[in-house]
Amino acid sequence: MNLTPKQLRILQLIRDWRVRRGYSPTMQELADEIGVSKVTVFEHVEALIKKGALIREPNKARSLSIADGIAVPDESRPLRFPLVGKIAAGNPIERVPDMEEIDLVDVIGSGTRGDSTFALKVEGESMRDEGILDGDYVLIERTQVAQNGDKVVALLPDGSTTLKTFFKEDDHIRLQPANPAFDPIRVKFCQVQGIVKGVVRRYGR
Repeated sequence: MNLTPKQLRILQLIRDWRVRRGYSPTMQELADEIGVSKVTVFEHVEALIKKGALIREPNKARSLSIADGIAVPDESRPLRFPLVGKIAAGNPIERVPDMEEIDLVDVIGSGTRGDSTFALKVEGESMRDEGILDGDYVLIERTQVAQNGDKVVALLPDGSTTLKTFFKEDDHIRLQPANPAFDPIRVKFCQVQGIVKGVVRRYGR
């Protein structure tokens, strides 16, 4: 897809906001992020919609989303994934606004192609018994649908995110740690941000 640098940046920002916050930025927030006028952002967004890269629900605020089957270009480079922050594997932590990249060539020397895949760095030991340790990188496939037993990135009602195993029970959702030192998190609702598809660990320097 032929995108201008600002259109690419808009796609990246929409993806990152939805991962970190669970909703899309407004036109004004996009304008503030990239340093242009709201009118200019609107023109770029309209162009992205016409190209089939974005979807906008009419008469609904914060409704921009990336169209199904569209991988943001920085997700399509072999062995490179956007590193969009840190994820709690202990108690939930606030979202982190860092934006970096993890290059699997630098980390392990090989990897897989990343379509709609992003990386998070793990903090904490609550998923230890699943082999996910503090300092690991988890590769996350972006989805809002999870099945019981999936290891998910979940956005909690208080706005924090956590990495746990997902179980839908009769009247609540149980987010189960894999370490007896941690209690399950039980909530009426959470928003799944993605499912763990891989773990990358670096040994030594």
